[in-house]
Amino acid sequence: MKTVQQVLHAKSGPVLSVRPDTTVYDALVLMARHDIGALLVLDGDRLSGMFSERDYARKVILHGRSSRTMPVADVMTREVVAVPACLTVDECMALMTDHRVRHLPVVEDGDIVGLVSIGDLVKAQIDDQRFVIEQLEHYIAH
Repeated sequence: MKTVQQVLHAKSGPVLSVRPDTTVYDALVLMARHDIGALLVLDGDRLSGMFSERDYARKVILHGRSSRTMPVADVMTREVVAVPACLTVDECMALMTDHRVRHLPVVEDGDIVGLVSIGDLVKAQIDDQRFVIEQLEHYIAH
């Protein structure tokens, strides 16, 4: 079973983040530009929360608030579940299910080293299953 470290290795690009005082609108623009569903919210080097499309839909749109002036800090998820890179894909999926989250920051020695989404984890599982199937097919054919 793959670890979070292996999943991160397969991903490309930096981990994107915003500051707590960034407007919701600017955060959404960044997310749209990079085709991602969530951002880390960093106060300096400290993880202070996560901002996701779900936060926007539930805490801005449904309440008729303006995304152009509202800071991310007003709507971000403050209680963030972070994981070490040594956790397996299955362990992360269980955490996501238990905590009803779709993104997990990856932390090593107090530093954020990545972010995995439920999509990243499902892709890793499918890739593992495909590999096993190919190996079994090769074994049966020979």
